[in-house]
Formats: sequence, structure tokens, C-alpha cells
Amino acid sequence: MKMRLAISGAGSIAHTHAIAIQNSGRAEVLAVVNHQKKTAEEFAWAHGINCIYGTVDELLKVGNIDGLIVAVPNSLHAPQTITALNAGIPVLVEKPMAMNAREAEKMVEASEKHNAVLMVAHNWRFHDEVNWLRDQVKSGKLGKINRTIAYGVHTNWGPSGWFINKKLAGGGALVDMGVHALDTTRYILGDPEPVSVYARMGTYYIKADVEDTAVMIVNWSNGVVSYIESGWWQPHADGPNAATRVFGKKGFGSVFPTLLEILNKETAEVDVTDPGYNDKRKEHYPQEMYDKQMFAFIRAIETHKPAKPGGLEGLENMKVLDAAYRSAQTGKSVEIKP
Repeated sequence: MKMRLAISGAGSIAHTHAIAIQNSGRAEVLAVVNHQKKTAEEFAWAHGINCIYGTVDELLKVGNIDGLIVAVPNSLHAPQTITALNAGIPVLVEKPMAMNAREAEKMVEASEKHNAVLMVAHNWRFHDEVNWLRDQVKSGKLGKINRTIAYGVHTNWGPSGWFINKKLAGGGALVDMGVHALDTTRYILGDPEPVSVYARMGTYYIKADVEDTAVMIVNWSNGVVSYIESGWWQPHADGPNAATRVFGKKGFGSVFPTLLEILNKETAEVDVTDPGYNDKRKEHYPQEMYDKQMFAFIRAIETHKPAKPGGLEGLENMKVLDAAYRSAQTGKSVEIKP
């Protein structure tokens, strides 16, 4: 019998999750939750879903599900996730996991209290090229890492709707795009704890109450310093979303383009390792990445083991985002307590 999953939300990423569930071969989308009936009906028709609910509470009253994917505006992430976790239902929640670290902590507490799986959809952790670079860093080929650069930027376009509404999104380009660059960086470095953050941000390209431009410098517990760019409608970006540059004592590594550059001291030439992804890559956001993420969620439910990335990984990211907004407001570096 296939695992029965429900999806809250009917936007673009919800469609991606539905396809991932179908591709797993081990689960099915039993229901969709959305307050707009027409939107829910269109989503249900597209994916062969029979059950439609207006709220998560209505879904849970009927029961009969094994897990919930929360893919709604950020302001609903914590309420819907906590409601499901309190009912013992495992949750895969979209990034950012909450509006702030305080909400994220409550989500983690609910997961632990009811022994229910909580996974955060930091999807780049399931990208083959990101994992290749992480393995190179872990193996020591680059030596001790001292700094990184990462990008979460949309060039010449940006989102609309709830994404640019602070009450619904909590923030702008930083929480939408920057969190990808942030989590990818932290993952490649082996998930160190953040120590301090300095950030600057502003709204230069759109009319909204959230930022369309943000840069931040994060100091990590392992001594690495990371520079992270976030933006919408930027005229230029030095790399696509989640592109990460890693600088070590022995050499340089990156994803997008994916390669290593290491100085050969005997020949005084730079040896380039190209794993071949750059020529074979068809899409920057491959469905396979989301398929692997969904498989990890399903596997965590089946084995009753903590998911990776789980609530704790998501919480550390929220601490950094909170600190970044405080830093931008005060103009000072903000320390993060362990």
C-alpha cells in the first residue's frame, strides 16, 4: 500500500512536490488543501487528486494521511506545520521554515514532543553537483577552508503577489532567494554553527515593503567567513541560484560552474578537475533534485528516524536571517548565541 500524502498549497512549488510524490512510486497525493476552491480544483485535476479541503484542520479531522507537505505563504508555515505535528503527522515544510527563529523553535518543539518527522525543503542539498563539491571539501582536497561566496539572485525578474508582502512573506529577496545560498553554503561546509552576521539591504528595483537587494557576511564556528548575495530584478549576477565558491588553503572549488582548481607546486600550474556536470547539465532546477528530497522525506517517515535537513538545520538558518535583518536595521554586526 502506498503512503498517503497531502499537499497544502497549489502554487508552482506544490506542483513540483506533487510530481516528486508520483515519481517516488511509493506514495500518492491523497488530498490538497487550499482556501481558494477553484485553485484547489485545478490542482487536483492536474494531479488526479480526489480530496479537497479548505484548511489543514478540515484535513486532519478526516484523517487518513501519513504526511503533509506545507507549500503556502511563509506566514502559514509555522501554524500549519505545528497543527499537523501536534496531530502526530510528519511534515515537509517549504523554506524558509518560518517567519522567524522563534516560530521555528516552536515547530521543532512540536516535532520532538509528538515524535513526528519535521523536514525543511532546502532542496539544493539533494543536487548532485552540490553534493560533489561537499565531498571534495570533506575529503580535504581544498585544505582548510577560509572563505566562501554564494548567490541567491534573480536577474531582470522577480516574484509578485504574497512574495512582496511583508505580512505574508516576512521579508523579501533574502528569505526567498538568499536562504538557498545560505543553506547551500552551510551544507557544503559541513553545517557549522553561525557566530555573527553583518548585513546591508534595500529596495531599489520594486515598490514593496520588503527588500529586493541584500548582502550579508556570516562568520561560522569553524572560522570560515561567507559572503552571500540575494536579490530580485538585479541587472547582473556572478552566478545562478545556489552557485557557491569555496576558497581553501590548497585550492578553489565551486558549483555552477562545478570544478576544482588546485595549484600543482611541482609544475607551478593550476590543475583543473572538471567532473563533467557542466557539459551534461540540462536544467538548473532538475526535477530529480526534488524527487530525491521527497524520497528522503518518505524514507524518514518509514524508518521513524530524524529527517535531514530537519527542523534544527532550518532553525539555524532562521537565526541567521533574523540576525541579518537586525544588522541591516542597526548597521552593526549581530552575534548569534549558540
